[in-house]
Amino acid sequence: MVTLAVALGVGRFAFTPLLPLMLHGGGLDLRHGGWLASLNYAGYFIGAVSCVVLRLPHAKIVRAGLVTTVLLTIAMGLTRQFWIWAVVRFVAGMVSAWTFVFASQWGLRRLTELSAPAWGGVIYTGPGLGIIATGLLVSAAGGLGAAAGWIGFGVICAILAALVWPVFGDELPKPREAAASGGSGSQQGTRADGTRSGQPRTAQAHADNRRADIVWLTLLYGVPGFGYIITATFLPVIARHALPGSAWPDLFWPMFGMALIVGALGAARLPQHWDNRLMLAGCYVLQSVGIALGIVWPNAVGFSLGSVLIGLPFTAITLFAMREARLLRGERAAALMGYATAAYGIGQIAGPLVAAPLAASTGSFSPSLGLAAGALLTGAAGLVWRTRVSRHARSQTSA
Repeated sequence: MVTLAVALGVGRFAFTPLLPLMLHGGGLDLRHGGWLASLNYAGYFIGAVSCVVLRLPHAKIVRAGLVTTVLLTIAMGLTRQFWIWAVVRFVAGMVSAWTFVFASQWGLRRLTELSAPAWGGVIYTGPGLGIIATGLLVSAAGGLGAAAGWIGFGVICAILAALVWPVFGDELPKPREAAASGGSGSQQGTRADGTRSGQPRTAQAHADNRRADIVWLTLLYGVPGFGYIITATFLPVIARHALPGSAWPDLFWPMFGMALIVGALGAARLPQHWDNRLMLAGCYVLQSVGIALGIVWPNAVGFSLGSVLIGLPFTAITLFAMREARLLRGERAAALMGYATAAYGIGQIAGPLVAAPLAASTGSFSPSLGLAAGALLTGAAGLVWRTRVSRHARSQTSA
């Protein structure tokens, strides 16, 4: 939880509450702010893809991610050169992806060994805690400027990293390879590719269905990356434009973080046998409604409800997707987690690149937000469709 608070809550998302200060300070304009956001998400994409080839022990990668996040966060406050900011945000994106994927795999695996999978939701409250802390601290001490904010967050991250450092001191033993008849996490008599011995046609059908599930999970997990990121990047800017002089804009981002925590804890308590894909579809719909509220009801109430509806499913989406990855690939899920996170990263790259120029040319974020809401509804429909197709295929092969 603390690791994700540092790597994501601060390493990635501190940029959101600090962006208005960076814009106000004259060192940045909206278009360049969008570029910094997209460079961070491009780094996240590269980091996620590279997770597939990283062979270092997971705990060591997490430790390296904590140290690097601290240094990069402080570096943002030591310069006003755009090209340095660009490099730092790109590298920070890579580091946050590495830390997220391997901390998730390490934590979920450890909880499985402890027979406590319901605690998985606690892991994913970390980003919410980081978001709440950064939002409230910027609101309270925003007068000190963006540079002081970045340096202060770096110091806080260093303290948190020191507190959790011993947790990752001993690498967990590698999982034992499953017998020749099956992989870890698969049903008895089932190989890692989902096929069954002695049933060639049925085996091939199972394998094809499993591969299709993997491909569609990866593709459709990219949709919320685009769907939420416009709001997550520009929410304080949007709110300040809609509510000039109000104190409310400083509170919407912490509301998002608080809802994120509630959603992560609640999602972990849902029945384990419920289909992860259908729960993902429900989360997409919630976020779509939350985004739409900011368009049709651009006041304190609309932004508050929107922040809650976008935040509630935010890390629940991650939890359901990572669970589905483990169901499909067992102990070898890190590669699939990396590919899915990369697809998510592509959506995040596209979001600010679409939103910032469109807002600059139209004078409003509403067209970009409408596009994001529509993408989420389309993704939800895709998940429902894939679930029905997959179930039908399984019933046919079983018969």
